[in-house]
Amino acid sequence: MEIERKFTITKLPENLESYPCRVIEQAYLNTDPVVRIRREDDSYYLTYKGKGLLAREEYNLPLNKESYYHLREKADGNIISKKRYVIPIKHPKFTPTFVSSTGNSLDQISLFVELDIFEPPFAPLVIAEVEFPDKETAEAFLPLDWFSQDVTNDPAYHNSNLSKAR
Repeated sequence: MEIERKFTITKLPENLESYPCRVIEQAYLNTDPVVRIRREDDSYYLTYKGKGLLAREEYNLPLNKESYYHLREKADGNIISKKRYVIPIKHPKFTPTFVSSTGNSLDQISLFVELDIFEPPFAPLVIAEVEFPDKETAEAFLPLDWFSQDVTNDPAYHNSNLSKAR
């Protein structure tokens, strides 16, 4: 199960180059249901995603390079290229009434921002995604200072829909 929230941002974080970065290319064989192929540096995957915005099923299967490029020829729409920076959230904040259902104290919850900086034709789009262990934690999470609009429930910001944009 993938549980994530998505945000636009007001500014890039300081020292962005100090965080791990992956180069991602992805294409869509289908958007309903979502069937995606992805190259992430030198790794290749086929992904199936179920319906949903905040939470949905996700299955990843490994591909080899040849399979990826064979399937890429069959993809519909735009191929999406982006750089993804992985930024730890040192002290995530939550709504005052939030109590973790896992029994972990709030300072034991480890979260990361996956900051996607899109290449043309989608530049200058930048999206921050945060994945969560459960829906309660996701709903209680308070956005970081440099986050702007919460676009989790806006399908226009899903990569599968960007792949269909003209």
